[in-house]
Amino acid sequence: MKTGSVLLLLLLVSFYRVAAQNYPDPRFPDDTPRIFAPGILSDGLSNRDFTISPSGDEIFFTIQQRGFLSSTIIRLVKVNGKWGKPEVAPFSGVYRDLEATFTADGKTIFFSSDRPIAGNTPKEDFDIWKVSQTSPGTWGTPVNLGRTVNSDKNEFYPSVAKNGNLYFTVEAAYGKGSEDIVLCKYSAAGYSAPVSLPEDINTKFDEFNAFIDPDEQFILFSSYGRSNDMGSGDLYLSRKDKQGNWLPSHHLPVPLNSGSLDYCPYVTRDKKYLFFTSNRPLKLPHSGSQVTYNELTKLLSGPGNGLDDIYWVKFNLDW
Repeated sequence: MKTGSVLLLLLLVSFYRVAAQNYPDPRFPDDTPRIFAPGILSDGLSNRDFTISPSGDEIFFTIQQRGFLSSTIIRLVKVNGKWGKPEVAPFSGVYRDLEATFTADGKTIFFSSDRPIAGNTPKEDFDIWKVSQTSPGTWGTPVNLGRTVNSDKNEFYPSVAKNGNLYFTVEAAYGKGSEDIVLCKYSAAGYSAPVSLPEDINTKFDEFNAFIDPDEQFILFSSYGRSNDMGSGDLYLSRKDKQGNWLPSHHLPVPLNSGSLDYCPYVTRDKKYLFFTSNRPLKLPHSGSQVTYNELTKLLSGPGNGLDDIYWVKFNLDW
């Protein structure tokens, strides 16, 4: 083998080792979205939403049953540089929980749940909750954020800025559509009442599942029903101008968006990668010969079978 080929091979091996250490996937993505951690995190079940701790040693995502009959937050933990197997998050597994996200310091997780505030009967709507670490890797008892943030309608997909400002999806009469993205500003006194984001983001259509840049300089979200919507909901991005005003949101290009539902965006702290959820199906390769039973069952029971999968791709703020 030539010297140049050996060096290239060593670089590739080093590249894959770094990827596997940082994430439970041996290959970093490129400009084309790729299913994340197939066979580990993406396994043919309905897997959605994603967050990773600032320290890079805990991942949380959600597994749902068709029809939203159940929804459970799942955790992966990295110990001594190696990722463990998926397990039910210590604060989940009883009620319908989803959409966990870390605060900037990694000490608190916000999530949405229909768990009861008192008693054992689930609520008829979803609220925003938070749970804090009692020690590294150990999580305490979840706390409801209260009536200033939560209502008798559904609150979903919390996302928290460095300053504590809380963004989430709500179904509210004061909204511009049936679902709006709202902001509760945070101060030492607590949260202010939710305010619907401006028309540059919210429209008469559905806007939902927003990821806020920790510095609040951009926001990624999904919308359904706009004229450029390719399917069941697409990803959009808005940035702030120098005066701090939100600019009109724009539709992310193909292949980020597809003819299927694309949602649950999350950008890593280093702004290198975008994670998102999609139910885009992968097509069985056509070789000109009859498909075998094994090929068919592998497709229908694995990632890309048309249920939700988590994808990742290189992030580019200039999309």
